[in-house]
Amino acid sequence: MKFKGFSASQIRIARPTDQLTEIMTFYEEGIGLPKLTQFSNHAGYDGVIFGLPDSQYHLEFTTHAEGSPCPAPTKDNLLVLYIEEKDEIQTIINRLANQGFFPVEPENPYWEERGTTIEDPDGWRLVLMNTKGI
Repeated sequence: MKFKGFSASQIRIARPTDQLTEIMTFYEEGIGLPKLTQFSNHAGYDGVIFGLPDSQYHLEFTTHAEGSPCPAPTKDNLLVLYIEEKDEIQTIINRLANQGFFPVEPENPYWEERGTTIEDPDGWRLVLMNTKGI
């Protein structure tokens, strides 16, 4: 990827959690993101990295042996996944419901027009956005 004045080969969003097992289940089994790698006791950190197929965009979640307190997210802190097929979105919604996670009303009504918002175990919000016809 070429940016103004520099090149980057990868983008990773990293976030601490005190619920690593629950986060892993939510994103891997509920959402269906592929786990790229998992690590233990790396300088006191355990973690997992998820990726999107054929992409250099990654999500990393870590927890520290001494705890990883997270500030409470606002209702407008969002991770948005753009998914073309409505049936794929419904499949994810059903898997998450089986785990006890249900849609919530978004802060910004824009996300309700074509999307479904669900909170992960840490209270961070994920939007499954239907892109068919955009």
